[in-house]
Amino acid sequence: MWFAYAENPIQEVPVQVLREIIGQSAPVTQATLSSVVIVLGLLLAGLSFLVTWAVGKPVLAWLRYKKFGKQVREDGPQSHLKKTGTPTMGGLMMLISIVLVACLFVLLPLFLISGGNGGRGVLLPIAVALGCGILGAVDDMLSLVAQKVAVVVPIPAGETKRERRKREALNRRGLRARFKMAWLLGISTVAGLVLYFPLELRKVYVPFVREPIELAGWIYIPIAILVISGSANAVNFTDGMDSLAAMTAAVAFGAYGIIGFIQLQPQVVMLAFTVSGACLGFLWYNAFPAQVFMGDTGSLMLGALLAVLAFQTNQWLLLPVIGGVFVAEALSVILQVSYFKWTKRRFGQGKRLLKMSPLHHHFELSGWSEPQTAMRFWLLSMVLALVGVAFALI
Repeated sequence: MWFAYAENPIQEVPVQVLREIIGQSAPVTQATLSSVVIVLGLLLAGLSFLVTWAVGKPVLAWLRYKKFGKQVREDGPQSHLKKTGTPTMGGLMMLISIVLVACLFVLLPLFLISGGNGGRGVLLPIAVALGCGILGAVDDMLSLVAQKVAVVVPIPAGETKRERRKREALNRRGLRARFKMAWLLGISTVAGLVLYFPLELRKVYVPFVREPIELAGWIYIPIAILVISGSANAVNFTDGMDSLAAMTAAVAFGAYGIIGFIQLQPQVVMLAFTVSGACLGFLWYNAFPAQVFMGDTGSLMLGALLAVLAFQTNQWLLLPVIGGVFVAEALSVILQVSYFKWTKRRFGQGKRLLKMSPLHHHFELSGWSEPQTAMRFWLLSMVLALVGVAFALI
């Protein structure tokens, strides 16, 4: 059969768990197990969609009441300037829905059915979602239009390094990039250690290689840290256009839900489809023209969570394929900044590879409308997800 049980302990003994769901007297076959897993995943996707939609109304009202509006970059596309003041931190809708549905309908049933020993593979994704969501929320809170008065401190003649740092701090919006990255790396480090030691996930599947390859801790853990933190930042870069990040994330989580289904890992299937449904529920409010932005609250959480689920399937090598749009967005920023700094050192004046980064802004400034750009990126993400799932079957 093309279905195969995953070779790791977080599978939570699906035969026993699903036997409880379908009834002790029912014949438990491979087909029965696979159908129950996918049915549960799809139902949870629908439930998380409804919860996100329902939670979204009061959350949006609260954000408007508090005047938590987004400060749009003045050097960005001029069409985006009218979005200044649009409520942000909309990722709270998804975070509440994901944690609520995952705890009540994934973690709790596994815990009860297994006599208190199940749910280990669900605790980590929930904890990562909460950690990154809170980190993103703090950053969003510090960059809101109504929460911080714009302070522009002129550059004094002959200022010292200490005076320069103080001036830059007064002009800064949001958390310091290094501070935020340090916390993100800290969360990723804890996640990597938990994946390797308690969950004993130490393998990686390579396309065209039948057996998974086991990695030593000094290789696996640093890779996990870099991939989880990098994925969080990549989705964060993608969140700059109405419906772009939410839709591409929904597709990527759906792909990993299918991979979890192939491996018969119930917790991965249910979590992945839960997150995918929450992203679609958020799109109800984020569709062009957006009523709310997800902010770092949602983007950091989605990116880190996607990477964790990829590691739980041992198919994290496919993440650059399935999340190809996120990778392209992140690379565009890295290349743009690197090229600008290099040309400035070499020629005394910085030059740009793209009209603007991240990549979606380059195409928008090249003449594509915002809906056109977002939809074309959606299509690309769907094709890449299909290719990624195909590689998972090889």
